Amino acid sequence: MSYTHLSLGERYQIYALKGEKHSINLIARVLNRSPSTISRELRRNKSLRGYRAKHANNKACDRRANNATTIVTDLW
Repeated sequence: MSYTHLSLGERYQIYALKGEKHSINLIARVLNRSPSTISRELRRNKSLRGYRAKHANNKACDRRANNATTIVTDLW
């Protein structure tokens, strides 16, 4: 099983479908993702104004940058 991060386009689709009051299960089927992936995305990346695609993408990118480890060339 391979894992891929949600793209900005997928986040905009989540935003649009959530705005139309669709269920997490329907959103997951449309995006061909697991319902738990959509649920985690909505929980982790919401703002004070609700889920926003651009804000969610920025938060996800910030988390990825914080987790990146840099190996100094001399040590490598």
